[in-house]
Amino acid sequence: MIIQHNPDAEVNDKDYVFLTFVLNHLPHGLIGLLLAVIFSAAMSSTSSELNALASTTTVDLYKRSMKKDGDETHYLNVSKFWTVFWGILAILFASYAHLFDNLIQLVNWLGSIFYGTILGIFIAAFYVKYIKANAVFYAALLAQALVLTFNFTTDIGYLWFNVIGCLAVIVFGIILQTFVKTPVKVSD
Repeated sequence: MIIQHNPDAEVNDKDYVFLTFVLNHLPHGLIGLLLAVIFSAAMSSTSSELNALASTTTVDLYKRSMKKDGDETHYLNVSKFWTVFWGILAILFASYAHLFDNLIQLVNWLGSIFYGTILGIFIAAFYVKYIKANAVFYAALLAQALVLTFNFTTDIGYLWFNVIGCLAVIVFGIILQTFVKTPVKVSD
């Protein structure tokens, strides 16, 4: 009926069911309180995520690989830069959320691209002790490239990327550990 009266109307309201119920059936004071709780929870988790991403990028990547002898002020400024970078990246992802049927599908698609590889790293660390750190690192890079290739070139359901990424890390890790020998460092 809606499309008959207005062909341009948005009829996909899966993401608005809760909001519609709240606006139509709760008292106004409770709606304001509920919205304040939702906004505070969203801001809290967003700031925590941005802080964790900036700290990890600064300490684990920048400080280890780029500038090992910086002072605390320098690392604080670098951390601020990474916070802005990750915030802009999050905004860009959010800008394309409307391209998906609903937000749950977007979160599952995005998570499926990365979670399988992360799970493979953990499984290799806990259960496949034969695979050492360097082999796991390069196996994870190869597995992530494989998952991204499948994402852009095949019609496989995105939930399968979890399985593919996990198994690829283990298989690539075993292959790399078996056939690529790392030189042993001799101490002075």
